[in-house]
Amino acid sequence: MANVVIIGGGLGGLSTAMLLALDGHRATVLERDPAPPPPDPTAAWESWSRRGVNQFRMPHLLMPRWRELVERELPDLAACCDRLGAYRYSFLDTRRAVGERRDGDERFDGLTGRRPMIELAVAAAAAATSGVAVRRGVGIAGLLHDSYRSGPPHVTGVRTEAGDDLAADLVIDCSGRRSQLPEWLAGIGAAAPAEEHEDSGFVYYARHFRSDDGAMPDGEWLPHVPHGSVATLTMPADNGTWSVAIIAASDDAELRGLRHADRWHAAVARMPESAAWAEVEPLGDVAVMTKLEDRRRRLVVDGEPVATGIVAVGDAWACTNPSLGRGAALGLLHACTLRDLLREIAPSDHRGFALRWQEVTDATVGPWYDATVTYDRNRLADMRAARTGATRDADPMWETTKALQKAATVDPDALRAFVSVVSVQELPMPAMMSVPDLFERVGRLASGIGEPPGADRDELVAAAAGRLTQRVAS
Repeated sequence: MANVVIIGGGLGGLSTAMLLALDGHRATVLERDPAPPPPDPTAAWESWSRRGVNQFRMPHLLMPRWRELVERELPDLAACCDRLGAYRYSFLDTRRAVGERRDGDERFDGLTGRRPMIELAVAAAAAATSGVAVRRGVGIAGLLHDSYRSGPPHVTGVRTEAGDDLAADLVIDCSGRRSQLPEWLAGIGAAAPAEEHEDSGFVYYARHFRSDDGAMPDGEWLPHVPHGSVATLTMPADNGTWSVAIIAASDDAELRGLRHADRWHAAVARMPESAAWAEVEPLGDVAVMTKLEDRRRRLVVDGEPVATGIVAVGDAWACTNPSLGRGAALGLLHACTLRDLLREIAPSDHRGFALRWQEVTDATVGPWYDATVTYDRNRLADMRAARTGATRDADPMWETTKALQKAATVDPDALRAFVSVVSVQELPMPAMMSVPDLFERVGRLASGIGEPPGADRDELVAAAAGRLTQRVAS
C-alpha cells in the first residue's frame, strides 16, 4: 500500500483521497485555503472563502456520470449530499419527447447542488474516511526529489511553504485549473511537460436564486439552449436554489452591460426557457467569469517521463470551458482510473507507472477532452458568425451534433442518445450509432426544426445597453 500526498483539497482532491484510502492507501491532503468547512450549506454559500477555486460561486450542474460513480464507489459521499439537501433530477425531464420510460433510463439521473454545498459534503465524507488526513492552510513551496539517480527526476514528496518536508511514494496534483505543476517541475530540474492550451473564448453572466417554498419552477427544464451569439444555462441546485447564466463570447463588447442586474434581467426575460427561473428573489448580484482556457498537460514527452513519482488528476491534468459541466464527472472518472492503476502496478516501478498512467489517461478521459475542445471551437465560431453575419465552413461532425440536439426535442431515441452525451456516458458518434438508423433519422428530423425562440441579436444588444425594460409585456 502506498503513502500518497495529494495537493488540493477540493472536490477532486478529497474524492481521490477517499478512493485511495478505501483501497488501503494512506492519503494526506494539503489544501492552501485555510478556512475549514462551515456547519451547513447556507453558511457555506454565504461565508466560506475558497480563493483557490475561481468558479466556487458560479453555476454548477453535476452530471449523471458523477452520480453513478459516487453511488457505486463512494456511497457515503452520496449520502452526505442527500443529507445536505442535494437535488436529484433526470435529464429525461428536460424534454417532452421522452415517451414511455425504458429499462436503463436511470443512467440519466443526476445528483447536484451549488459548489459550496457539494464541497461541504465531500469534506464531511472525507473527514469520516479512515486513512484520509486533511491539512488546511498548507501551501506548496516545491517538490522533493531523489538527486542521486540518473534519468528524469524522481519526486519523493513535497516541501510546504512553512518549510515542512512530507515524504510520499506518490504525489498527486489535484490543485485544479491554477495548478503550478510546471513551475514545481522546473524547480527540480525536470524537463517541461507538453502543454496545449488556448483561450476558450467564453464569458459567463450568472445569477443564483432561491424559491420561497423550496420548489423548482413549473414547466419544461432546458439546461443549455443556444441562441445565436449567446446561450443560456439553467441549473437546479440544492435546497430550493438554482442558477441562470448567459454565455457570450468574451470579445463581445456589445454585451458587457449584462454584468448589470437590470440589463441581465431584461435579456433573460426574453429567453422563454429561462425567464420564469429568474422571477424570484436572487441570491447576490450578477457574477461574471471569464479568462477560461482549454488546457491539457502531459508528463510523458517523446515516450519518456519528464519526472516520475508525480501525476496530475482532473483539472490539474486538463481543464475546459465549464459550460458542458463535465469537469467533476471526468475528474472522478480520472481518480477511479488512478485507483485502478495502483491495483495493477506499484508506484515503485517509477518509469513503468508513469508511462502506464499516461496511457490509461489518454484512453479513458483523453477522448472527452478532445470532444470538449472541438465543441468549444465550433460553438464559439457559431456565436461569432451569428454576431457578425459572416459565414463559415461547416464542420460535418459539429453539424451532426447540432442536428442530434434538435432531433432530441421530438424523437425518444434521439433524446436518449443526446442526453447520454450530455451525461458523460457516451461520445456523440457512438451514441448515435448504437441505435439502428438513428444517424440518418437525426438528419431528416433536424431539417424540419427551427432555432429555439428567444431574443434576437438586436434585442440582446438593446438589453445590454439598458434600452429595454426588464419584463416582456404579456
